Order: sequence, then C-alpha cells, then structure tokens
Amino acid sequence: MKNSVRASELGLKLLDRARRLKKWNKTAEAWCSSALTSRATLNRFWARQPIRCDTFIAICSAVGVDWEKVVEPDQIKADQINNGKSPTVAQIKRVDWGQAPKLRGFYGRTEELNTLQQWILQDKCRLVTLLGMGGIGKTSVAVTLAHLLEDKFEFVIWRTLRNAPPLEELLADLIQFLSGQQETNLPSSVDGKILRLIRYLQGRRCLLVLDNVESILQSGDRTGSYREGYAEYGELLRSIGETAHHSCLLLTSREPPQDLIILEGESLPIRCFPLKGLSDTDGQEILKEKGNFAGDDTQWLTVIEHYAGNPLALKMVACVVRDFFYGNIAQFLNFLKQGSFIFDDIRDLLDRQFQRLSATQQELMYWLAINREPVFFKELEQDVVCHRCSPDILQSLGSLQRRSLIEKTSAGFTQQPVVMEYMVNRLIEQIPEEITSQNLALFRTHALVKATAAEYIRDSQVSLIIEPIIERLLASFGCTKNLSNHLLEIISMLRSPTSTVKKITQDPAYICGNIINIMRQLQVDLNSYDFSNLTVWQANLEGIKLHNVNFADADLTSSVFTETLGNILSAAFSPDGKLLATCDTDWKVRLWEVPSGKLVLLCEGHTNLVRDLAFSHDGKILASCSADHTVKFWDVSDGKCLKTCTGHTNEVCSVAFSPDGQTLVSSSGDHTLKLWDITTGECLNTCTGHSSWVRSVAFSPDGKTIASSSDDHTVKFWDSGTGECLNTGTGHRDCVGSVAFTSDGKTLASGSGDHTVKFWEVSTGRCLRTYTGHSSGVYSVAFSPDGKTLASGGGDHIVRLWDTSTNECLKTLHGHSNQVFSVAFSPYGNTLVCVSLDQKVKLWDCQTGQCLKTWYGNTDWAMPIAFSSDGHTLASGSNDYTVRVWDYGTGSCIRTLPGHTDFVYSVAFSSDRKTLASGSTDNTIRLWDVSTGCCIRTLHGHTDWVFSVAFSSDGKTLASGSADHTVKLWDVSTGHCIRTFQEHTDRLRSVAFSNDGKTLASGSADHTVRLWDCETGSCVGILRGHSNRVHSVAFSPNGELLASGSTDHTVKLWDIRESKCCKTLTGHTNWVLSVAFSPDGKTLSSGSADKTVRLWDVSTGECLDICTGHSHLVSSVAFSVDGQIMASGSQDQTVRLKDVETGECLKILRTPRLYEAMNITGVRGLTEAQKATLKTLGAIG
Repeated sequence: MKNSVRASELGLKLLDRARRLKKWNKTAEAWCSSALTSRATLNRFWARQPIRCDTFIAICSAVGVDWEKVVEPDQIKADQINNGKSPTVAQIKRVDWGQAPKLRGFYGRTEELNTLQQWILQDKCRLVTLLGMGGIGKTSVAVTLAHLLEDKFEFVIWRTLRNAPPLEELLADLIQFLSGQQETNLPSSVDGKILRLIRYLQGRRCLLVLDNVESILQSGDRTGSYREGYAEYGELLRSIGETAHHSCLLLTSREPPQDLIILEGESLPIRCFPLKGLSDTDGQEILKEKGNFAGDDTQWLTVIEHYAGNPLALKMVACVVRDFFYGNIAQFLNFLKQGSFIFDDIRDLLDRQFQRLSATQQELMYWLAINREPVFFKELEQDVVCHRCSPDILQSLGSLQRRSLIEKTSAGFTQQPVVMEYMVNRLIEQIPEEITSQNLALFRTHALVKATAAEYIRDSQVSLIIEPIIERLLASFGCTKNLSNHLLEIISMLRSPTSTVKKITQDPAYICGNIINIMRQLQVDLNSYDFSNLTVWQANLEGIKLHNVNFADADLTSSVFTETLGNILSAAFSPDGKLLATCDTDWKVRLWEVPSGKLVLLCEGHTNLVRDLAFSHDGKILASCSADHTVKFWDVSDGKCLKTCTGHTNEVCSVAFSPDGQTLVSSSGDHTLKLWDITTGECLNTCTGHSSWVRSVAFSPDGKTIASSSDDHTVKFWDSGTGECLNTGTGHRDCVGSVAFTSDGKTLASGSGDHTVKFWEVSTGRCLRTYTGHSSGVYSVAFSPDGKTLASGGGDHIVRLWDTSTNECLKTLHGHSNQVFSVAFSPYGNTLVCVSLDQKVKLWDCQTGQCLKTWYGNTDWAMPIAFSSDGHTLASGSNDYTVRVWDYGTGSCIRTLPGHTDFVYSVAFSSDRKTLASGSTDNTIRLWDVSTGCCIRTLHGHTDWVFSVAFSSDGKTLASGSADHTVKLWDVSTGHCIRTFQEHTDRLRSVAFSNDGKTLASGSADHTVRLWDCETGSCVGILRGHSNRVHSVAFSPNGELLASGSTDHTVKLWDIRESKCCKTLTGHTNWVLSVAFSPDGKTLSSGSADKTVRLWDVSTGECLDICTGHSHLVSSVAFSVDGQIMASGSQDQTVRLKDVETGECLKILRTPRLYEAMNITGVRGLTEAQKATLKTLGAIG
C-alpha cells in the first residue's frame, strides 16, 4: 500500500452517512480527537487529497466504516492489503532514530534481549528502564532492541536526554512526530501536553526511547531525584506507566528516577532491568578487538571479572595493556594485585586514565565535553588557548581515540556520555575552587559556554555546566552580590601590573568571557563595568543592556552581540554555503559568515525597504531589489554597489539569476517582469500579463523558462528568450507569494495566501497536487538541492518540511513569533535559513529540526506617537512590545506600559486624557488608565495586525483598522465591538474620526479612502486618486477636509462634501506615512520615508518648511494641543519635538539603546560591519 491514499467519491458518500448518524460535522473536534488527527487533515480528506494511510484508516474507523470501502480502488493492490486485512504495521510505520548511535560492534546480550522482547511484546509492559553503571552498554542494548522491535510498532522514535532538554520541548517534539506534524496548536500547560501524548500512545502502537535519563537527575546522594526544573518529567513517566495504552516507553539510566522505584515490579507493566557486565566469552571479544595479547583463559577471566564485564572499561584497559604492558596480561595482573587499579565504578578507571594524559590531551578532553556534540578538528584547534601546532593536537586526538576515551564519527570527535559526564563533573568541581582561590587554570583555558555554539548546545552548556558551578559558588559566597564582587575583583586584578592573577595567567584568554557569562546567568546589571584592555572571548552579550560599559582596546573575538536587524524579508546562501545574505525593512543588505554568524559586510544604498536578494552562480555578485523601485548589484568581496537598474514604476518584489549568470529577472508591483543584462544593466525585455503585483520569480534550471506568481492568484510560465507567456496556472484562491522549481525543472511549487502549497506541471501549467497544513498564508517555498524536501514558511509563524515523494510533512519548525517571510536551503541541503518579521534570522538543522543559530535584531521600525490634550504628555509605541508615556516638557519617560506580545503600531489618547489606546501586531487593542498605567481591558476581534486606533471626540467610541481588511468600532466602556466595516479589499493602514464623531475615514492598501456613517455603518463615500497604498488619513478640525498620505509619494486634500480631491501636494521623494492637521486647521504636516517632515499651507498647498534631522523614515507626526509643537517619530528610534514657529528642534526623546555609550574604541576581533552595527545600537568609539 502507498504511504498516502485518498478517498473515492463513493467512499465519501458512505462516510458522510456514517458521520451524520454520529451527529458530527465534517471537521468535528470529537472526530479529530477519536482519529488523532487535525481539522486540516480532515479537510484534506474531504477534498479527496492524499493523506497518510494510518490517518486515513483512523478517520474511517472513528465512524465505524471499513477503510477499504472508502479508499480509491486503484490505490489498493491485492498483494498489498494483507489478504483483505488492514495494512501491516510495517507498511504504515514511521521511524525517527534521532541521535541514536550507529553501532560498529555489539557483543552478546542474547539472553537480555530475549527477556526485554518478552516484557514488551508478550507482557505488554508500558514502561521499561534499562539500568546500569556508566559504560555497561545500556545505549547499545537499547539501540539493538529498538531495531529488533521496529516492525512491531507503528511509530518508533529515539531521543537522547544527554543535553537535558526542557520537558515542554520534548513533549512538543514527540506529539508533532506522532501526529505526522499536524499538531501545531498544542495545549499551553505541561499537563495538557502529557494528556495529548497519552492520547497518541493509546491510539497507535508506539515505541518511545529516551536515552541518558540520568542527565535530568541530580548527582550526589539524592538517588533518583530530579534536577531543579525537571521534576515534571516525573509526571510524564507516571502518566505513561499508570495509564492504559498499547505503546511502550524504553528508558536508559544509571539510576532509576524516584517515581519508578515505587511503581515498578516483576509482574507489573512498569519494570526495571539491571544490565550486568558481559560474559567472559563476549568480554574476550572486546579485548581481542584492541590488539594481540599474551595470556591464558584464566588471566583473561581475571581481567574481565575485575572490571565487572563493563564494555567501556574493558576497551580502556585493553588499550593500557597494549600500550604500556606490551600486550602482556600477566604483567598487568601484577599491578592489579598491588592495588594499583581499584575498580568500583567506571569513574575509578577514568580517574586513573585521566591522570596519565598529557596536558594537551587533558585540555582536549575538557573541550570535547564542553562542546557536547561531535566537533571537527578545525574547531578544536580554534578552541585551544595555547595554539599548539596542528600535529600535536592531531597526535593527542589519535592517542585519546586509541585509549577509547574519545570516538570519531562522521560528524567529528566526541565522547561517550559517561566520559562526557565525568569530564563535566571535573569542571564543576574544579572551577569553583579556582574562582574562590583566584588560582585560575581551567577557568582561563576553557570557555564554560561557547557564545558561538549552536543555540541548543549553548542552552545545555548553561544548564549542565554554568548553573551547577553557580550553585556551588553561591553556597560559598552566600549571595549574588558577594559573588559578583569577587568576580569583579578578579577582573581588576587582571588589569593590575602587580596582580598575582596576572602573574599566573599571562594571557587572560577565556577568564573575562566566563565571568560575563556567569554574571549574565546571575542577572547582574553589567552597566558601567570596565573591561577595557582585556581579552573577552566567547561572551554572550546578546539582548543585555551594556550602557556605559568600557570595552576600549579589548579583544572581543568570538563574542556575540545583538544585531540591528529590522523586519527581515529575505535570505539567500552563497553558492559555496560560506555566506548568508539578508535584507530587511532597515533598507540594508547584510552578509554573514556561516557558521560563525559574524557580520562581514553591510551594503547600503537603497532608499526603502529591501524585499529580496539573490547570489549569482559564481557567488561574486549579489542582486537586491527594493521598494525604492530599483535593482542593485553588489560586489560580494567588498560590498560596493556595481550597478543600479531603474525602470520599474513600483516596488520591486523579487529577483533571480539565470543559470548562466548573464541575465537577471525581476518582478514588481507594476505588474511586470523585467529581464536585465548583468554586464550592462540594460533592460532586455519586459513581460506583461499579470493583472496585479508580481510577488515572486524563478528561473528553471535550464534557463529556458521563468515562473512568476502574483496577487492576481495565478502562476505564469514565460519563455525567457522571447518573453512570451507559455502557460498560466490557476487554482489558488488568494495571492501567490512564492515559487520554486524542482531540480529537474519539470515541476514548480507555489505558496499562497490561501494557506496552501501547490505543485504545477511546468509543461502544461496543470496543478498536480496541493499541500495543506498551514493555518495562514504561505509566503515562501524552497526545494532542497536534491528535490526530496520542500520547505514552506507562512503567516502562522511555522516552517514545514515536506517529503516530496510521499507528500507528508516531515517536520514543523517552531521558534519564530511572527510571520515567516523567507526560507532557503544551504547548497548541501543540510541547513535551512528562515527569516521573520520578529526581527530574527534562524538557522535550522534539517535532519534534527534543531535551531543552530539565531540572529536577533534590535531596531524600532515604527514609532507611533500621540499627544495628550493635557499639554505635557506624549505617548509612543515600540517594537519592544511596550507603550511609553513621556513628559515632553522635561523629555523624561514617566511610565512604560508592558502587556502586548508583539509590536505596538498605533497609539491614541481619549479626549478626557484618562485613557490611552494602543494597537498591536498581536492582533489586539489595549486600553490603559493613564494615571496608573494599568491595562483596563484588552479588545479581541481582529484576526490580523492592528495598524491604527482612534478615539471619537466624546471618547466613548474607539475605531481600529487592521490588516484583516476590516474597520471595527468599539464601546470603550464595555470593550464590546459595536460594528465592523468590511468593504476594503486590502489592509487597513489608518482610521480617523471627524470632530463631530459622525463620520469615520479609513485608508487602505487597496489605494482608496472610504468614508463611513458611524451610526448606520454604511459607506458614504469612496475617495479614489492615489496610485498606491494609503498609509494615513486625518480630518481637518472643521471636518470639511480630509488629508491622506500614500506610498505614491503624495499628500492629497479632499473636499468631504464633494468627495473630490481638491489638492495634491507633491515634494516628498518617498512614501508618505503620516499626516496631521494643526489644531487651527491652517497647517498640515506630513512624515515620509525620505526622512523628512514637511509643513504645508492648507489653503494654498504651498510647502512652508522641510524639517530634517531624522536619519531614517518618519513614520508618525502629531501636533500638540496648542499647535506650537510638532512631534515626529522615526525608525531611527527617536521622537523629535520641533517649534512650529521657528523650526527649532526643542528636544529629542529616545529610550537608551541596548548598547548606549558602550565604548568600543580600538577593539579587536570585530569586523567593520559589526562595529557599525554596535554604533547604531548606541556604542561609541
């Protein structure tokens, strides 16, 4: 049977009758629960789209219908339906081995495996724990057992707890796997997630394996107790063990979790299996594997019994006998008789082995434990402080490998879990002693946390290394203050020429970085600290305030800072995968080094947001396109602009290079595609045919065909040579935002606002299949280089990875908190980059679904402002999710209002000055008590971003405009929605009440302004004339005029009675984002993306003044109640207050930036691009 099947028309009729008898609708929650599926999958089922076999069977079974009577007949073959029965487990199973090791040698254990199989298959044990000392072979037995049982279970999933993942992360991972990646809206509580997991274990036969459970247990005398923050794992184990189901959870651990000690028993479904050492025969096999030895059977037996048959111990001892006793077992036994090798636990042997290692070997052992996962030689070489020569490090690694202390895998060098834990424990014991005595050795030569490590590794370094060290230090010093003072004393002593620390540590190396990382974890305020002239390696300085911190002449190599990213719109890998390019709403193109994450180049020149970019096939040129109507070519070696192509008459949305690198295609909001000569910048051809914005373009691999997607809901295929439209693909029900060709060029994928991904046959334009699963628009699609995987990102904040052969969703990647605008695979297909409007760029491991790296942005891309009528208060919104209230007379921020969970896009005061409203991209409106700063109520109802809020003149009604295309009126006293206006066909950008409160104006991205009767809800006028989005509307005080500002660079004045444009004010050279009338109605101000504010004479339309000073777009303007002050809010993160009469700048309001006054004069280890970024965030020097 195929992996995916679909229903027949007759089958649907049969199923429809059955569901009516149960009184279920077609996507009933009860049906989803019974079939363990989602509404999205049920919708696909009813649409006769292919879904997974096991899910298909479960949907039919839930209403008591034989699945074979429902499935399309041609999808069943006689030899594939198990003699008329349901498909076998082997036919529908799903397996995810995670980080299960590949065994290269497995000895014996036949009896143990037989017993475990009987427990799980015959005795139906629900929870089995493999117990044993480190190195005894628990993981090897578990891997072998799982492979033996694989065909007996529908689902097999292996996860290691070595890095102590939080329970919620693990539960989400398990549920998504068992649901076929359909479950995305999980319960918020841990208990809810556990219940959801149990449902899957009851509905399907699953084998779950959790390796290295001891990682979440406390060390020391409290056997089986959970580490702090991990106690909820106990509830998971109890629930799985005590609840009836047909699945099994297999654990490996050195000790039983405390919950299982009480619950387990020989005849109970919860059992523990103590794993003993290998038999004499199997033990000899391990010893012989390591070389030729001289000894009789009795001598072999003595060695094996002394080390309790522990496989790892035997491997290590074999290396000792071979290397130091020349393979003579008798000589080695003489040492045993002298008591030289006492063995009670593997740690005894590790102690002995460690003491015999050279300094370089010991240093490498610590680094491998800190790195947590396999690392290649090059990274280890960079880690080592003393910069020993490569042959020395290679020789040491070889020696460690021969001693069985480390292993070499395809991913690099690593340690067995027991060895890694041993080394980490040595660190945890030694580092506090070094800090206390100020005799710094390991603390100098090793970074306890690597700021440049993959994100999940860094998290485990904090939880497994830093936090235990801090716990010991706090026990010694009593409190955080004493500890931080002691750490600062070490820093002071490093700078002192007479310091004892200085004498001991000629090169401070990792000392400062370690101190900063510890203080970060202690949440110590680092403002005003002095780290000048010091080496600060591997310090994680992302997201923490460093006001007035002195890094002058410091070495900041491999330390990590926050970036100045706006909302990122696109990303692309260079052809060799070494560089990553991003572009954003901050008008810049950035080039990053992969995998270090270092910013290497900043390309500036665009005068509006940059929408897309693409590398040439030789990687030497980068193309970018912008809302400024241009395409630019950049030299990747130095970031210089090589050429600017003009010709489009609207925003340029997408660019793509031809395979031969000679031509570039661009698409635009002017409804066209243009082909450009790379060498000359000349426009070769213009393709017309789309009836709306063309959002995405792509060349076929052979360069003969261009695909485009548009807001007109179509995909078009063009002859790249002639510009002729070959085919048009129809079927999407909303804007089509992205297209991508398969590697063979025969198929195209498209992502759409209708929440789907469609596959098209290029030669005919026929739709081949449709993927559903996203709960919002799909903004980006990309194929892996081998074409086997498709990635899709969308408005639901989720990235999905699809298997293109089975059409199944392989993984869902969670981590973004806003719309995902772009996805792209690395050239080797092992990594995926995703960018989002949450100001984050994330790098993912496609195999594991783990986040490797996140670049965090910190730029205010909108600064909405509003004056209160009290004559001294101003409010502003921010992308830090807060509203700030300012005393604009003194320039001080008097209150910060937290509560929104996303950017604040609009603010407004009520006329009585008591209430402040804020609209946010979290889709809500909040009403605040101005005097207390308390949130009075939160208004829910919009289904997309809230761009604008406005109070009626009596303060009783609030209007809001949203990206969901609606205007809503709210009763301020109750929070109830009074009325919804729905006639706009695109996003609402602005709303404004007339002074009498009877009329509401709304400006939209559909290029129109609408006038509404607030009493009846009817549209009483449509003002047409702008040729692009209307960003702002404002009524004159007398209500006779309306002003509107648009991305067509103009301001228009409208006669309300006649619904006619009476003046068009030109002069701005970029988008007009905000307009406001002065209280007397004689003057109009307008703020623009050209970084200026203009003041206009309303009666004549003459420009009275051009106010400069902002260094970025001006997103908001407002007049004070007396009309004497005009405020402007900008993406440069400031609010400027100007005297209207004189034009003098009275004050600049700015909250301290993240790195305000941080001194980076003379720093080393940063690129020029990084320094520029830090200065944008407030640094000096």
